[in-house]
Amino acid sequence: MSILTVSGSPHVHGKMSTNKIMWNVVLALLPALLVSIYFFGWNVLLLTCASVAACLLFECLIQKYLLKGDMSTVYDGSAVVTGILLAFNVPSNLPIWILLLGALVAIGVGKMTFGGLGKNPFNPALVGRVFLFLSFPTNMAPSQWPLPHPMFGSNAVEAVTGPTSLNIMKHGIEQGEVLPNLMDMFTGAMGGSLGEISAIAVLLGGVYMLCRRIISWHIPVAFLGSAFIFAGILNLVNPTLYVSPLYHMFAGGMMLGAIFMATDMVTSPITHKGQIIFGCGCGLLTIIFRCFGSMPEGVSFAILIMNAITPLINKYVKTNKFGYTKTK
Repeated sequence: MSILTVSGSPHVHGKMSTNKIMWNVVLALLPALLVSIYFFGWNVLLLTCASVAACLLFECLIQKYLLKGDMSTVYDGSAVVTGILLAFNVPSNLPIWILLLGALVAIGVGKMTFGGLGKNPFNPALVGRVFLFLSFPTNMAPSQWPLPHPMFGSNAVEAVTGPTSLNIMKHGIEQGEVLPNLMDMFTGAMGGSLGEISAIAVLLGGVYMLCRRIISWHIPVAFLGSAFIFAGILNLVNPTLYVSPLYHMFAGGMMLGAIFMATDMVTSPITHKGQIIFGCGCGLLTIIFRCFGSMPEGVSFAILIMNAITPLINKYVKTNKFGYTKTK
């Protein structure tokens, strides 16, 4: 007599596993990492490795001694992705001990408190980033972050600090400060956190994930499109106060958030319609925070707020049951 194993749906199996998805995301993040190393030096690699190692260690300890669960989840790559994304959200001169605290909060509070991967309602890396921003505002405020200093060539100089493009957009325009040109912002020759300086590197990673079908276009396009339109309306109303929407696209964590963080399949809606609603909400909130809030950046808070609304979006935008045919 054969024994049937009954499990919960879905029962359709594909070639992609959690491990393959996560390691493909790691590959997609490599261009941004290499560009950051070029502009900010080898300390970038040290910070990234420390963040990844801390996330792996904290997940291993919590899984083994607190949850007493399956240790194989430690090696599925999700902690590595969280570590890299957390490092990508900090400046290159952040003390390592502060970054380790962020890793503890990202894994311990943002992920494992809810039961681990697949159960966390918020993006763990953003939970860690917001914790660091609120706990260490002097280190995390983009007013005096390291400016780019290429490692090779005649333009290589010692590291200096200065305001990021976001800080200039928020406070410096009225004081006569000049924004970096769009090409510098596109390639990475501007101040910022590790993973946000080069839009082209982040876009290359996004194209790779789209080709590998790790993500779909719905959230990034809705995120960037809604932010562009709203920022463009504000610029038309008052161009002296609100900058061109192109600057918003390339400044700060807009590209990184839209492509790598808002698309987190655990914390974003499951339907394409829901993903478009989610992305539009992220884009609108980001521009509202940037233009009317007290802080220069708003990507992290926008995504976390929409993470909280994701269950409502999933409930509102329901899929048809398997085998169900809608009748008129």
